Amino acid sequence: MLLIGQFEHTIDAKGRLAVPAEIRARWVAERDGGAWFAVPWSGGRIRLYTETEFNKRASAALGSGLTPSEELAELQAVLFGSSARLETDSAGRIRIPDAMLSAAGLGKEVVLIGCGDRLEVRDRSAWKSGDEARLSSIPELLRKLEQRGKDLG
Repeated sequence: MLLIGQFEHTIDAKGRLAVPAEIRARWVAERDGGAWFAVPWSGGRIRLYTETEFNKRASAALGSGLTPSEELAELQAVLFGSSARLETDSAGRIRIPDAMLSAAGLGKEVVLIGCGDRLEVRDRSAWKSGDEARLSSIPELLRKLEQRGKDLG
């Protein structure tokens, strides 16, 4: 499922966050899985993947067999150890663990941002205050990505 758009939401006192109705309406369990997976990320954000997308990425991260390098083993411990499977309740909400919210420094006012293959949960005021800078950075980001593609090709 392609995840796009921005949605202003509030995390309630129990750590619950409503998944936008627009996204829930497009969810197909056979394609997307039965839950969301939350992965804490740097920069005060939490990444939310559909179960299918998370499993696809997890398979790639586990591809080294029983004896991963020390670096890969540490990365796996950090990512998988701090991730959480989040079931959607009957009201379309997911409960983000308190420790994850605290580690990301997120309060009650958040924005969910569609990032194509995932949603990101970020602080609403920080996101809004960076609108102009983000838009003006697009040409430079595209240039860097194009250069990286040339370097790899």
